[in-house]
Amino acid sequence: MASNVLTIGDDNFESEIGSGGVAMLDFYATWCGPCKTIAPIVEQLADEFSDKGVKVGKVDIDTAPDLAVKFAIQSVPTLLFFKDGEVVDRLSGAHSKPNIEEKLTTISG
Repeated sequence: MASNVLTIGDDNFESEIGSGGVAMLDFYATWCGPCKTIAPIVEQLADEFSDKGVKVGKVDIDTAPDLAVKFAIQSVPTLLFFKDGEVVDRLSGAHSKPNIEEKLTTISG
């Protein structure tokens, strides 16, 4: 994983994401093919948006099931976009980099 991608779990969600700012979380599973497809895109966006103060994290639904339930994750990959600790948008399934980048740009202003 890229150095700018946070590993988010039940134990650090509030301090890393719930505390405010703009963030994107990639809910994934290690056994998920489409998750592996978008993983490099998530890493690239984490690097590109880090200087804008955007946090990018990954949540393994098998090791953080409480977060998956809390945010009603029904399929992986699912990307959740946060602003000031609240979910403001979501994408399910494998999406292109321009599509994900557009969401991040819109949210981060």
